[in-house]
Amino acid sequence: MRYRTDCARPGIAHWTLRNVAAAREGCRPCGVPPRHLTTTKGSAIHTTDSPLNNQLLAALPAADMQRWLPLLEPVDLSLGLVLYESGAHMPYVYFPTSAIVSLLYVLESGASAEIAVVGYEGVVGVSIFMGGGSTPSRAVVQSAGRGYRLSAQAIKAEFERSGPVMHLMLRYTQALITQMAQTAVCNRHHSLDQQLCRWLLLSLDRLQGNQLVMTQELIANMLGVRREGVTEAAMKLQKAGLISYARGHINVRDRPGLEARTCECYEVVKKEYDRLLPKGVAS
Repeated sequence: MRYRTDCARPGIAHWTLRNVAAAREGCRPCGVPPRHLTTTKGSAIHTTDSPLNNQLLAALPAADMQRWLPLLEPVDLSLGLVLYESGAHMPYVYFPTSAIVSLLYVLESGASAEIAVVGYEGVVGVSIFMGGGSTPSRAVVQSAGRGYRLSAQAIKAEFERSGPVMHLMLRYTQALITQMAQTAVCNRHHSLDQQLCRWLLLSLDRLQGNQLVMTQELIANMLGVRREGVTEAAMKLQKAGLISYARGHINVRDRPGLEARTCECYEVVKKEYDRLLPKGVAS
């Protein structure tokens, strides 16, 4: 797959404390904020994703969110966009609201495999506030959408306050490490059918709905396998009535059946996210 390396395009929305307060009041009981809210810029009215659609941002105390609001920059995250390359300087962290980002390890041969996936439950760029500044992985937008970015300088300053932000980000990082470790175990010990089920479920947990826009070639790149293997595994799931697949669109028709068919790895990751992160944050 050919990845784009141009910068994420900034959006046009500007959020105020009144916007955020209204959004917090409007959050549904499940803990997921409404996906589209109205904001103003001058006399114009714009509709966009709220920062609170990212569950880490939604979990911030009001005082911390007040400091962050002027610093958060809305961005469009298009399919294939590279947010950072292996070993490269990372100027921003990204908080997806409706996009999914894959963290990939790329070999010298050019072959790649996904080590973790990040959606509206998390943040891309943990190496910045953990002190490393770079990482041997690549971050690529797997499913197009939107998000917010914060400069490396700003997130470091917040982390150094040693308050609720630091503890929240550390808990998220622990959950992310669990996902990476479980992915390695899954790729070594479980069948491609089970890996595909796990991958589909993790991706669905980071979207609103039961449909994924994914080609089999993209899935093969994520799993680090041949496309023919993904085709065969997807056909098995389709014949079992678990999914339907047509022209790059995967519809999950029987999620409980998919969960029953996957390996233990999905549940291990889900439980760890549920344990470490605030209620309402995706697994």
